[in-house]
Amino acid sequence: MDQAMMVGAPVIGLNDSGGARIQEGVESLAGYADIFLRNVLASGVVPQISLIMGPCAGGAVYSPALTDFTFMVKDTSYLFITGPDVVKSVTNEDVTQEELGGAKTHTAVSGVAHRAFENDIDALLNLRDFFNFLPLSNRDPAPVTECQDPSDRLVPGLDTVVPFETTKAYDMLDIIQGVVDEREFFEIMPNYAKNIVVGFARMNGRTVGIVGNQPKVASGCLDINSSVKGARFVRFCDAFNIPIITFVDVPGFLPEVCQPFPCCCQRYIRTYTKPIATNLEHSSQCVCARVCFRICG
Repeated sequence: MDQAMMVGAPVIGLNDSGGARIQEGVESLAGYADIFLRNVLASGVVPQISLIMGPCAGGAVYSPALTDFTFMVKDTSYLFITGPDVVKSVTNEDVTQEELGGAKTHTAVSGVAHRAFENDIDALLNLRDFFNFLPLSNRDPAPVTECQDPSDRLVPGLDTVVPFETTKAYDMLDIIQGVVDEREFFEIMPNYAKNIVVGFARMNGRTVGIVGNQPKVASGCLDINSSVKGARFVRFCDAFNIPIITFVDVPGFLPEVCQPFPCCCQRYIRTYTKPIATNLEHSSQCVCARVCFRICG
């Protein structure tokens, strides 16, 4: 990881580990601490991707959670600090590995994992496709591919996607896929905080980050989870000089009793003030271009 940061090379981890070796005591924990430190130092310098290819427990869980993107394999990969047997002995709860730290849990509930794939081969192939969107480091531009998609192509259904009635929902993915090259959109965290859509695509062969409200879910209103999801994605794009295109159709923040008000306000404020403060502080050094399209509302 030190060499990767030095030469500007991405770090990809293929994880299948039972964690620290207990027989080595604190020495193994110290080794993990060194890895965590490198994860933090490499953040925003080189892309870090973790692919969970089997059960990971204990110390093997923390490093993937610190990386930029974490991918899992359905039914065979797990992430948990302690296994079901320990949970049973301490809390007397009966839980399965899947419930405790399976792909469905981490992609839809906790938000730790960004995507889940059907098997190891599918995961590795998608990892290769995903890697093509990313730059090698924050000193390098994102890769540019030859664009076979004409810029003046017509999208017949694009003018009818948004309904005239403001109370009717539509799928923001229809608009995104209609605009980007070859309709290719690699969505990040598609099963978590579905009221916002984030992911990577290409425009004229160049990588762009896409952020869009999803009217199909909660009318596209922002809540805590969607705000954190969007802010984290924007921070990554900002760190690696990836232009951001935003499709806006949002009524505002979600007025819901189950959203704890103090926590809700705190996260909303942090989500919006940190990027604004950063932009103002470095206003003379624009890091990445941002384009915003107001769809309706």
